[in-house]
Amino acid sequence: MSLAATKDTLKQRGIRLTRQRQLLLELIDQSGKHLDAESLYRMAQERDPKLNRVTVYRTLKLLKEGGLVDELDLMHYGGDQHYYETRTKQEHAHIVCLRCGKVEEFFGDVLQRLRRQIETTFGFQIVIARTEIGGYCAHCQVLRAQEMTEARLDTAAAGAKPARP
Repeated sequence: MSLAATKDTLKQRGIRLTRQRQLLLELIDQSGKHLDAESLYRMAQERDPKLNRVTVYRTLKLLKEGGLVDELDLMHYGGDQHYYETRTKQEHAHIVCLRCGKVEEFFGDVLQRLRRQIETTFGFQIVIARTEIGGYCAHCQVLRAQEMTEARLDTAAAGAKPARP
């Protein structure tokens, strides 16, 4: 979404695009990451030291209510932490590694087919769809396999030791 379109969207909702709001939108959109509020605050502080934490939280709430930002839990990898992304992208799925927290985005026709199938099967009008898939990235699969092997060896070694009186 362009800056002009963002301003129009906010204006239609009676919200002014302040310098702080624009800064936060830019950081969320251009970071290439899914940022939590605290990370966003630290990044914003680097560009505008006068920006305070309360402004960041209030702005995130406002942008979410204004339909410009989505709030995600990303498989609760960070506990109760929420992450933010702008709504400028087409619908996509979030693929989350449950070990390292790496997040990938999947765009594809399969999501649109699933959406159409749900609408047809249930007579349901989908307004928004969020898909999250949890598992282990290739790197963490290797680490998990190594850990499992080490655990089996430790268990076997512990069983082979003579019992102590």
